[in-house]
Amino acid sequence: MSFYSLFLLGAPAGEQSNPLAMFLPLILIFVVFYFFIIRPQKKKEDQRKSMVEAVKKNDRVITIGGIHGTVTQVDDTSVLVQVDNNTKLRFEKSSLSSVNAKESGKENG
Repeated sequence: MSFYSLFLLGAPAGEQSNPLAMFLPLILIFVVFYFFIIRPQKKKEDQRKSMVEAVKKNDRVITIGGIHGTVTQVDDTSVLVQVDNNTKLRFEKSSLSSVNAKESGKENG
């Protein structure tokens, strides 16, 4: 047998390949997915959850639907948001997109 025929056939018939070598690419792909996709997404969701749980009265909020307002009442699972002078809407806490604490001494008018 020539070298070229051995190269095409792979390992000789008596030898078996290492099972770890077969699964190594799959393991590496999982590690890459974990560090570049799963871990950052979980960290971002944990930050959002702590932000929503810390919402309090007079905080400025933006809902997922894009409604801006000021929190006037906080319950266990919902918040009452004043969006205009005489308009208040009740939202679930899970529908809040961002929470910004109202800065003291500054009025938006």
